[in-house]
Amino acid sequence: MALIEMTVETKARDGVRDVLRMEGLALAAASVAAYAHMGGSWAMFASFILAPDAAFLAYLAGPRFGALGYNVLHSTIGAILLGFVGVLLAQHAVILVALIWAAHIGFDRAMGYGLKYASGFRDTHLNSIGHAH
Repeated sequence: MALIEMTVETKARDGVRDVLRMEGLALAAASVAAYAHMGGSWAMFASFILAPDAAFLAYLAGPRFGALGYNVLHSTIGAILLGFVGVLLAQHAVILVALIWAAHIGFDRAMGYGLKYASGFRDTHLNSIGHAH
């Protein structure tokens, strides 16, 4: 009986993970479409798409700081707030950067990279990533 319950629980978790990954794909697609619609430069897009990954440097201070730094730059809250500021100030370039940032987050989520737990880099809200050595 425990095996059946565990299998059902695992499938339920996997179903939720699939929905979150699809949301990430939708976020990435919508962000890229909005970026294209606004006439953003693809050179600018290519230059900034990996910028949030600079947060990995925070892991040099340990997993707790690494997770915090990663999560700050990989949460949709920051991208949304930056986009809102860009709209309020009528700053086209700021809106474009916010869209690139949102696209990065969406791509990461679609690939299964979630927000990090302080327990270690591999532990995310979507799943455990990588292989244990």
